[in-house]
Amino acid sequence: MRAPALDLELQFSQFPGIASHRAVLRRPAVARWIAHALAAPAEITVRVVGEDEGRALNRQYRGKDYATNVLTFDYAQQPVVMADLVLCGPVIEREAREQGKTLRAHYAHMLVHGALHAQGYDHESDEADALEMETLEILLLSALGFANPY
Repeated sequence: MRAPALDLELQFSQFPGIASHRAVLRRPAVARWIAHALAAPAEITVRVVGEDEGRALNRQYRGKDYATNVLTFDYAQQPVVMADLVLCGPVIEREAREQGKTLRAHYAHMLVHGALHAQGYDHESDEADALEMETLEILLLSALGFANPY
């Protein structure tokens, strides 16, 4: 089965340790991980930010005063998925270390997670939706060669 077309823009802000994040987030890998989670063609911008920018965006758009791992700004789901995924590099790095994962594996998980959000999946509305989304993440990541992220 062929993955839907993906128009990907990959952006990096400046923060301490950015070089290791750039090394993990090579364009072909990022495109593969996201495309694998898509059910429709997509135009997605991925921006990797530091904690200050991540915190400011989370505060502005979600009313939460901390940096989170991934923020998904979805603009359209059909006929083309259009979204921005903002990943906070330092948070993802810290979580990977705490969870005993590689940085690569955790970024793959967060990109699949964000791509699913962009298509309307939700894990915050109820337990059934959370289980559906988590199950799909496990299946998609397994097909990409990554272990169960949970």
